[in-house]
Amino acid sequence: MALIKLGKDPESPSGGSPTVYLDDEKDTYLVQGWRVEDIERLRQMDIPGHETVVEIPRRMVQFFQEVKQGDEDPDV
Repeated sequence: MALIKLGKDPESPSGGSPTVYLDDEKDTYLVQGWRVEDIERLRQMDIPGHETVVEIPRRMVQFFQEVKQGDEDPDV
């Protein structure tokens, strides 16, 4: 299995995070981001014990293929 790096946050001060990957074998996205530890925000979500929440800036949405395809297709 090889992950495809779709993009890093162009405004990241260190240049290393957040990052969006595509696993084309499983047809899923993997998102590297900042761990959400704010209890108040986490209480507003229903997070199962085997999952976690990471946060990425809104500008990172450009790296998801569906968004790019939607921008290119005026009928979407």
